[in-house]
Amino acid sequence: MVKKLKLPRTTAVRHHGEYEWQDPKSEDEVVHITFINKDGKHVPLRGKVGDNLLYLGHRYGVEIEGACEASLACSTCHIYVKEEYLDKLPEPKEEEEDQLDLAAFLKDNSRLGCQIVLKKDLDGAEFTLPQATRNYYVDGHKPKPH
Repeated sequence: MVKKLKLPRTTAVRHHGEYEWQDPKSEDEVVHITFINKDGKHVPLRGKVGDNLLYLGHRYGVEIEGACEASLACSTCHIYVKEEYLDKLPEPKEEEEDQLDLAAFLKDNSRLGCQIVLKKDLDGAEFTLPQATRNYYVDGHKPKPH
């Protein structure tokens, strides 16, 4: 009798921002949001349920840095959430609050974009970039999505 080897089960590895590069599979999962850049220009985006706000911004060329790649080690993805949508977000973790304490131009509606995952009740939400962040890149480097 030949004994069959059991191979370990593996799951798909999700790379940072990979999911955000996929288009919605149906209109039911579409979430319309707007980034407001430092110049006040409105940038409407069509995201989907489950998209991370930081990586969705990268997909569409929004200048939101995210130097630590969503590991809660910086505040370079600092954004302001339109007041009426704040209660639709989960409370920030202690680690997020610690990083926000280091953010320039902190306000009551400040959050880290890397900690916001889109859901249907965020449809219509606006996220404003502050006038400046503590930029971890030098010499005008702009991060490229991977």
